[in-house]
Amino acid sequence: MTAPFKQHLIDPEICIRCYTCEMTCPLEAIEHDDNNVVVNAEICNYCMDCIPVCPTGSIDEWRVVKTPYSLEDQFGWDELPDQQDIGPDEAATGLEALDDAVAVLLADAHKGAGGKARAPASAAKPTINLYNLAKPVQARVQGNYRLTAEGSDADVRHLILDFQGKPMPVLEGQSVGIIAPGTDADGNPHLPRLYSVSSPRDGERPGFNNVSLTVKREPHGVCSNYVCDLKKGDTVQVTGPFGATFLIPNDPEARILMICTGTGSAPMRAFTMRRQRTVGKKSGGMVMFFGARTPDSLPYFGPLAKVPSSLLQKHLVFSRVPGQQKEYVQDRMRVEEDIVADMLQDPLTHIYICGLKEMEDGVELAFSNIAESIGQQWIALRDAMREEGRYHVETY
Repeated sequence: MTAPFKQHLIDPEICIRCYTCEMTCPLEAIEHDDNNVVVNAEICNYCMDCIPVCPTGSIDEWRVVKTPYSLEDQFGWDELPDQQDIGPDEAATGLEALDDAVAVLLADAHKGAGGKARAPASAAKPTINLYNLAKPVQARVQGNYRLTAEGSDADVRHLILDFQGKPMPVLEGQSVGIIAPGTDADGNPHLPRLYSVSSPRDGERPGFNNVSLTVKREPHGVCSNYVCDLKKGDTVQVTGPFGATFLIPNDPEARILMICTGTGSAPMRAFTMRRQRTVGKKSGGMVMFFGARTPDSLPYFGPLAKVPSSLLQKHLVFSRVPGQQKEYVQDRMRVEEDIVADMLQDPLTHIYICGLKEMEDGVELAFSNIAESIGQQWIALRDAMREEGRYHVETY
């Protein structure tokens, strides 16, 4: 190829190795090795099926090139290369290679995951991919506790892993992978299943080399059933850490607006514990909208009640309580419009959304309504916050 064209790439720093893009691609143009997930330029036809399913936006990366980066090049990357030195006229030709229809697809996909995510300016520098498929680390189970009531419609577990002296420098908001034993239907080893850490960077217990995860048992989930059935003393194979943008700011003055459902509470618990340990009795400026079907199915319901309101303003929302009207997080956001509107106008506010992908449209609409009430255009405000590293979405 000699004419410039726009090559589709994946950002290895932001990618969390969930392999959703690879499983979604209809042409099998996306593949992985022990280190990275990459796009084959000889196969990719810009269908964009992979863009909306990526929870981090790492899939939405492009470089105008004359000679495409090979798979070998991409497998060796720790970070994306800079744009090649191409003449401005040629670069413009390459940048126009995607037609209007594709641009519309991209714009729609950006609504939630948001394309290129950015870390908060004051966030700590994360470690990425320290342990991979070829070299996982072994952790020992210190505890496995049920978070939801027996008989509730959700079996959610709090798992504590001890890394037995091996480093695991994971930050709040990052994920690790758990490798279930055995093979899949094709006889291949299972790929890691990604779980957000629910403990702060100094450990579930301060000063100890342990990490906690929040895992919901899925009826046919190979890894979730494996993890939920683990006993104290069992060992597991772990990869990671992954993720470089869904991070908490180190700035103690930052205000944090958290919106989550179910196990999307994992990073929010880590954020809250980090703030408790760093700001002490000082107000953390944290507000949480946390949705579940019932109180019995809400992870961390008891511990959340003990977090002082001076640190965390809690809005727990339930959609399936007998005798009560259904309420979702976006409904409570509208009820608490003044609080949300005040935070939207504050340049110190950081927004984090985590949970089921189905929540995105309702939350987006609520933000749009609230922004309009203060004379703001939500899309412009959201995109500006994202560019500043203050707007973060991870849904699944």
